Amino acid sequence: MSQSHDRGHRPGRRAFHRAALATLAAPLFVRAQRGGSDDSPNHALYMEQGADRDARLLAGARQEGQVTIYTSLNTKDSVPITEAFEKKTGVKVELWRASSEKVLQRSVTEARAGHYTPDILETNGPEMEALYREKLLDEFYSPHFRDLPAAAFPRHRHYVADRFNFFTIGYNTNLVKPAEVPKAYLELIEPRWDGRVGLEASDVDWFGAMVKYMGEARGLAFFRKLAQSHLQIRTGHTLMAELVASGEIPLVASIYNHAIERLKVKGAPVEWKAIEPTFGRPNAIGVARHAQHPHAGLLFADFMLSPEGQELIKKRHRVPASLAVQTPLNKFPFHMIDPVITLDENDKWEKLWSGMFLNGQKLKKESE
Repeated sequence: MSQSHDRGHRPGRRAFHRAALATLAAPLFVRAQRGGSDDSPNHALYMEQGADRDARLLAGARQEGQVTIYTSLNTKDSVPITEAFEKKTGVKVELWRASSEKVLQRSVTEARAGHYTPDILETNGPEMEALYREKLLDEFYSPHFRDLPAAAFPRHRHYVADRFNFFTIGYNTNLVKPAEVPKAYLELIEPRWDGRVGLEASDVDWFGAMVKYMGEARGLAFFRKLAQSHLQIRTGHTLMAELVASGEIPLVASIYNHAIERLKVKGAPVEWKAIEPTFGRPNAIGVARHAQHPHAGLLFADFMLSPEGQELIKKRHRVPASLAVQTPLNKFPFHMIDPVITLDENDKWEKLWSGMFLNGQKLKKESE
């Protein structure tokens, strides 16, 4: 397996670069209005559901010989998965890993120049939505769709979640007594939590989703009160989890549950809890409309969504999308963050967030 890295970029939590959004916004809107090209050379293959589908797919993939993947999944997690795929299928993987915004930028730039390199695109939900708007993805079928929750699919079905990031509360079990653990977000503005709560500094899309769910007037009133409670603001979900484990911050209002779980299994005095509404950000996989290796691309999508692939995601301490994989990390009611918040409404929510929590300063993205 060969791979390349973008060494000059530190991956961001929100992973959607403002400059990239500004560059793409107008063309995306125009294409969405026009409906784009209907040319889809691989659509029949992608939607095949015949009895011999799997055998023909494997034969075609082996004849093609390789699959090219653009992903934002870090190499310590993506390489073991692609190596397992190579071992099982005999199909070589060409892996290019970079931040989500660079996956988007490179894919769009190449396509506009008439070069269609990736067969598979796997990255954060907002970037996948942007790739869909650019007509670079195609609808596809996988027999493993039956194991996925409805929330894994956008309405247009041109990509599907293969893993999730869920926003939950996380807390230090030595500092927060069982009876104290909040049952609702509104409890966080009670006097007993003053100065004891942390907030990740770049969770703008979670903020927007929460406000919309509560109703804008009520939601903004809640967050304004929360902002007055001497919050501890830090950048980075991994860092926030470590600060909870060390006892520097007793409770974090927005933390990936898998970040807490990674420390918990190592013996740290931490726990997480999903509170309604629990919002998730999908990381999704899609097949390229103009893939040069369509059989191999679809075969990899199948593998990633299969119980075997999803178990590998679980083994990497991430949250698999499949309900066929047993993990407490996705066994609760949840909602998906609408990518419109990031793609089309970002300025509004970022301005409100910065004014409430960052003293009007420019947002700093998480680095890992």
